[in-house]
Amino acid sequence: MDWGSLQAILGGVNKHSTSIGKIWLTVLFIFRIMILVVAAEKVWGDEQQDFVCNTQQPGCKNVCYDEYFPISHIRLWALQLIFVSTPALLVAMHVAYRKHEKKRQCREKLDIENLKQQRFHIEGALWWTYTSSIFFRIIFESVFLYTFYLMYKGIKMPRLVKCEAWPCPNTVDCFISRPTEKTIFTIFMQAVSGICMLLNVVELSYLVLKFCTRKPKTIKSLTNH
Repeated sequence: MDWGSLQAILGGVNKHSTSIGKIWLTVLFIFRIMILVVAAEKVWGDEQQDFVCNTQQPGCKNVCYDEYFPISHIRLWALQLIFVSTPALLVAMHVAYRKHEKKRQCREKLDIENLKQQRFHIEGALWWTYTSSIFFRIIFESVFLYTFYLMYKGIKMPRLVKCEAWPCPNTVDCFISRPTEKTIFTIFMQAVSGICMLLNVVELSYLVLKFCTRKPKTIKSLTNH
């Protein structure tokens, strides 16, 4: 997966974000994407190969592995990052549309160059797009956190799992490689996901509060005129 392309797209959105949004993006890339690419993939790279069961029954090992790990941790985290990052593309498309509209009105080259560096304030239609993207990020984070906990029955990686699924001849003991290391990574990734969700909630609350406090002032100024 080309995470560099995603970083380039979200980097453009970062210029128009709030300070909290910039912190969220930093945490996303440093503590989630980099950890996932650099360290976590190596830890889980041998998961099915080193999943050992005390039986030679054909197919038993694969069935037991599928029962306890219906989807790889790495693939689930990658899917989570894609879903969490996708709403920011709405902001990127909105900003690109506004730049295109302003570019049509510009006639001088200097204006076009300044337009590329212009930072749009989060107000009007952009406010709705930006807050909607944060809302969907919160929803996606919550759904994936719940799905992870429900699918793996917690965040602790067991050393031993027992399997009775067919075609296993009886109750089979299966052993997971490096369970302590995987547990530490799981706790870390889930904790960072919770931090990102908290940052989204704080940023959304900040934008809504700012919108609510600015609106009465606008109405008051109009009535005075």
